[in-house]
Amino acid sequence: MSGFAPTSIVLDFLRRRHVVAICVLVLSGLQPSQAPPQPAPPVRLHWHGGDEPITPMPSAPALDPRKVKLGERLFSDARLSRDNSRSCSSCHDIGTNGASTKRRDIGLDGKELPLNTLTVFNATHNFRFGWDGRYRSVEADVTASLVSPRIMGSNLAAIAEKLDLDPAMRVGFLAAYGRGPDAGDIVDALASFEKTLVTPGSRFDRWLAGDKTALSPEELNGYREFKSLGCASCHQGVNIGGNLFQRHGIFYPLASPDPVILRVPSLRNVATTAPYFHDGSAPTLDDAVRKMGKSQLNATLTDSQVKAIVAFLHSLTGQYRGAQVGGEP
Repeated sequence: MSGFAPTSIVLDFLRRRHVVAICVLVLSGLQPSQAPPQPAPPVRLHWHGGDEPITPMPSAPALDPRKVKLGERLFSDARLSRDNSRSCSSCHDIGTNGASTKRRDIGLDGKELPLNTLTVFNATHNFRFGWDGRYRSVEADVTASLVSPRIMGSNLAAIAEKLDLDPAMRVGFLAAYGRGPDAGDIVDALASFEKTLVTPGSRFDRWLAGDKTALSPEELNGYREFKSLGCASCHQGVNIGGNLFQRHGIFYPLASPDPVILRVPSLRNVATTAPYFHDGSAPTLDDAVRKMGKSQLNATLTDSQVKAIVAFLHSLTGQYRGAQVGGEP
């Protein structure tokens, strides 16, 4: 949330009836002025040349193609797990939605993981990683998954040893890094690949870029509702979320009570990533929108409001390698 003047700012997104969220940014180091106090100018959000709270998804960054190719190979390599039973793609299916269709995926111990699997698509644009936002970089998130006892259950040294026994892998690492498989290079290659997993080209992105025919009247109405109700107070920016923390269940319980504070998820490709919420308890977008309205806005949304917002959310599906994510029409 850069670009604000160095002062204390309270963004109050009271649109109609309810205060949805308040973000307070305080930058220290201001010196007291001797001039008489002046009224603060109205705060306006500007995103790359426009007043919309959402900005288009950029194309994938230009990274070393050898590292990206190696990272893609590693992403689907089951040797990254302790018992060679699963790979990153076991839970993050790049061929569909970058996640899975399960309420919660199954851990190495055969039991459900505590949280719903987040999509890996566009994750690089989040300001923190994971539902609780404990990781600050793609590399830290990758490492945590590899060593987690319930996810991959391995360690980087053991992974490097297994990969070093594979002549083809040694060739791939030599081409990308000038040496054989190494713990740091394994993480770097996976992170390089994940940084390319962006999905620009949604119909909403086309509308933002000036194509006024890209959205239907109902989708535009849904976007207006999305903003006026206050959804955009938490879901904004390039990832339509992913850039702040928020408490869930503000007015009414939303889902499982823990964790209380969550990193706001991205709504990019949200129509493809059911089920919803951190516990996977909302099976459909319709259900999720209604529950969010009640829990976070203290509003009982009408059927027409829900239908329009869901229509708008479908316009957020982008493209990966020339095809729409999740096979969306």
